[in-house]
Amino acid sequence: MASNFHVEHINFYVADFNTTYHTILGLLALAKFMAIPNNAYLVLNMPALAGVLALRANLSIAYTYEIESLSLAEATDLSIQMASMVTDAKTVLTDDLEILALEPPRASAKSKQIKEVNLGLDDPTKIAKIGAHLDPK
Repeated sequence: MASNFHVEHINFYVADFNTTYHTILGLLALAKFMAIPNNAYLVLNMPALAGVLALRANLSIAYTYEIESLSLAEATDLSIQMASMVTDAKTVLTDDLEILALEPPRASAKSKQIKEVNLGLDDPTKIAKIGAHLDPK
């Protein structure tokens, strides 16, 4: 309807990436349009001559973009952590990078003990053996 419109000019920046929100308006822009955003339903309500004008977003597209942006944020965070780890690894002394030879097991009375634990099943013969020197077979 031609009589149900109003023109206001606002300046804003356009970011060239897919997000849940196609436009992010500040408080001044919302006040200029006397708009009330409902972020949960992705609806922007504002007064018009013929009643309330409701601008609605497509929830399925918004959800898809939200999942993509979360994946991008996780990947970015992982790459930052990996870069930090590489930087930290370069500061390690070469003596600290040497792999020590394995020590033979200590001969003590405790190290040769094997403990049997009942698994709590209906069959009392179902047990697990715990110890340092178990036969692998």
